[in-house]
Amino acid sequence: MSKSLLSGAGAKGLALCLCLQLFCGGCRENHGNHLSGATSPYLRGQAGDPVDWYEWGEEALARAKKEDKPLLVSIGFSACHWCHVMERESFTDSSVARIMNERFVCIKVDREERPDVDQVYSTACQLITGSAGWPLNAFALPDGKPFFAGTYYSTAGWKNLLLKISDAYRDQRSKVELQARALANGVAEPGLSSGAGADSSAGAGPGPGAGPEPLFRGLYGKMDLSHGGLQGTPKFPNPSMLSFVLQYYFASKDTRALDAAMISLTNMALGGIYDQVGGGFARFATDSSWHIPHFEKMLGDNAALLSVYAHAYQITRDPFIKDILQGIMAFTERDLANGSGGYFSSVDADTKAGEGAYYSWTAEELRKELPDEYGLVADYFQVSAEGNWKDGRNILFADQTPVAFARSRHLDEATLSAKLNAARKRLLSARERREKPLVDKKILTSWNALLICGYLDAYAATGEAGCLRSAVGIGRFLETHAWQADGGLRHVVREERVSSGEAFLEDYAYLAEACLRLYELTFSRHWLDLAKRLADRAISEFHDPVSGMFFFTAGRSDSAVIRQIGIIDNNLPSGNAVMAEVLYKLGHYFDDAHYLDRSANMLARVGVPLSRDGAAFYGRWACLAGLSAHGVNEVAVVGQDALAKGLALQKAYLPFCLFMGSTSSGGSGGGGGSGGGDELPLLRGRSQGDETLIYICTNKVCQRPIADTVAALDQLSRRH
Repeated sequence: MSKSLLSGAGAKGLALCLCLQLFCGGCRENHGNHLSGATSPYLRGQAGDPVDWYEWGEEALARAKKEDKPLLVSIGFSACHWCHVMERESFTDSSVARIMNERFVCIKVDREERPDVDQVYSTACQLITGSAGWPLNAFALPDGKPFFAGTYYSTAGWKNLLLKISDAYRDQRSKVELQARALANGVAEPGLSSGAGADSSAGAGPGPGAGPEPLFRGLYGKMDLSHGGLQGTPKFPNPSMLSFVLQYYFASKDTRALDAAMISLTNMALGGIYDQVGGGFARFATDSSWHIPHFEKMLGDNAALLSVYAHAYQITRDPFIKDILQGIMAFTERDLANGSGGYFSSVDADTKAGEGAYYSWTAEELRKELPDEYGLVADYFQVSAEGNWKDGRNILFADQTPVAFARSRHLDEATLSAKLNAARKRLLSARERREKPLVDKKILTSWNALLICGYLDAYAATGEAGCLRSAVGIGRFLETHAWQADGGLRHVVREERVSSGEAFLEDYAYLAEACLRLYELTFSRHWLDLAKRLADRAISEFHDPVSGMFFFTAGRSDSAVIRQIGIIDNNLPSGNAVMAEVLYKLGHYFDDAHYLDRSANMLARVGVPLSRDGAAFYGRWACLAGLSAHGVNEVAVVGQDALAKGLALQKAYLPFCLFMGSTSSGGSGGGGGSGGGDELPLLRGRSQGDETLIYICTNKVCQRPIADTVAALDQLSRRH
């Protein structure tokens, strides 16, 4: 899913007009290039291409300036199927490589390692074509400013485009440079609301059109109420949007919201986008029913979905939803865990047998592995002898939950569940004997932080202690490996080498949020103080005093061609949206108006795009708007049993609550065993003997303390 950030039709019209004027329209030789020493496995995999690839950096830009050649920036990632297709078709063809090498300085970028570079050229592509994707192929002036961009091209189309771009750069330089200036202005413009400044008061809001009720009303009309998600294809899970829908249901008790969320979550879990054998979700589906996936499986997507399914389970206590969140965790543990607390970034879609071959089955393969249960499994998973996908192969998907299927076939529910689970185990064992898709062993700070939140939300929903252990393990891993000597973060950590690149806003925002969640479920003050450190560092490195927002790259970084302020929530939330919520929560934890003012200003600045484009593109902002409109309940649990009572409370879905606590008799903020800092304002003087008490406070007014968690939940329910 993509959304243009260009503000105003004039610049976009100029950009598109110029693009149309300018650009309307092998054997493999291993010469070696500049990628063999790259830290990215994706880049190293193309070190043998005849294209003279450079990594993004000063060396490539300096050569382009010296030789007065345009840059060709090709962006992809390891799990991207069409990236590999274009590499095989065009970038290994010596006749294509000759044109590229003679006429351009060619740069290959791993979008997961360099999201800053990807964002610039992806935004340019959106401005030119109205959409973007990968592979992303952009053309830029020697200083890096883009003047044209597209996605996948056939070999013939690519050759033709290369020649036209080269000729235009040589013969129509003034038009090319004008195009680059227009695009640069569009890329840099975040499309924020005017009128609010960096010093706006906490009373500012996003405006009447960006309240929870109009946001849900606008979103509801765009949702596919038959299959879930948004109307149209392709279909992306959009966890931020679904999080807002669940939050809105909690606040309003509007059953349309819960129905819409559950239609989405259930159909996604039944579809081929969910790995029915091994668990975990693919990145998106190509059809409206979630049946046919793009098979790459990304850590970030699964981490975010884990949180959404955990929240849905808190609300519904539906065993099917619990099975899915456990399936996501089974996938991350089996396929992505590095064994030391970190998690790898993705699993490829391809093997030598082809795209999706690892995940799909012929009827005969299934019959061989499941001689006794083939008929039942084929019926449930829509298997046919001709295949339900391509080349006689079947993707496993269903149109009913096991309970509904059992009832429709007059089967015993427990027996059906046992047979399906046994079949899954046998098929997983059989699949393990196949050639496995490659795993990209980058460990991304941002995505690992999302997984901390996912595991903690699963722990809160299920009470399974292993989820908490995994979350704390990731936190400790990142503390050890993701911090640099100067106190800043790294974006990428690897087993065999460490990236020298600095972190981005999303690393600080996601990890600060993860530390806040660690605090809520451990009451260890260490994590809360760490969240504050991360937020303060982000303010010093990324904050824009003019807009009050945060740049994607640090102020001292010279890596970005154009410094951007990103506000759109796509499959993963924007760093600005998450940071705004982090600041809101820190403001309440520490009773600090400066944090609250910054958060309120940020929400006010997205008021116009949020009202105009809605929760489909600004789901995480919509959640903050809901939290801001409702107000936060501060729940302090103090006493020897604080952890147990805190967990008992958090098993319920309580999106408007902040939890804090202490197991010490003095009511300090470090109840999980590690202290730090002064007492939190709401914990001061809260201890009353040996009894563990729960304090519920709103707008600095606290109710009478109570000891019983059921009574506390009842008290909270009356606040909604």
